[in-house]
Amino acid sequence: MPTLTDFTATALTGEERDLAEFSGDVVLVVNTASKCGFAPQFEGLEALQQRFQDRGFTVLGFPSNQFKQELSDADDVAEYCQKNYGVTFPMFATIDVNGRKAHPVYRWLRSEAGGTLGSAIKWNFTKFLVGRDGHVLKRYGSNVEPEQIAADISAALDAQ
Repeated sequence: MPTLTDFTATALTGEERDLAEFSGDVVLVVNTASKCGFAPQFEGLEALQQRFQDRGFTVLGFPSNQFKQELSDADDVAEYCQKNYGVTFPMFATIDVNGRKAHPVYRWLRSEAGGTLGSAIKWNFTKFLVGRDGHVLKRYGSNVEPEQIAADISAALDAQ
């Protein structure tokens, strides 16, 4: 059975990153979009990154334009996230989260934790909390603010 660490993804800077580098960490995977009304959640996601990173936690941001709300250029995405929200967590190249061309990470995430109305990602800023063992612990909808996930992150970090 696959886990998060079995996948690779292309970073915004263009290099391929092996997600095995997050082995043993608690990870929050989020599909992002710079022009989305939920984009202010970048600030909360960065706050979680800063609060928990020393305990083995990382946010992974996966921009997606499937809902027509992402900037078209990787450099623009990186600049937007850094300039407006001070994002330091890893951001990856723009991907599809649904359909035949969905990135393998998202096909796996959706199979591990379906949503209320099926497994498809309904909107930007859907979040998946992944435990230290690489398996999905919980899925959160777009309207769940990052701070609302803090207790779940802390519990996952405390679990051995």
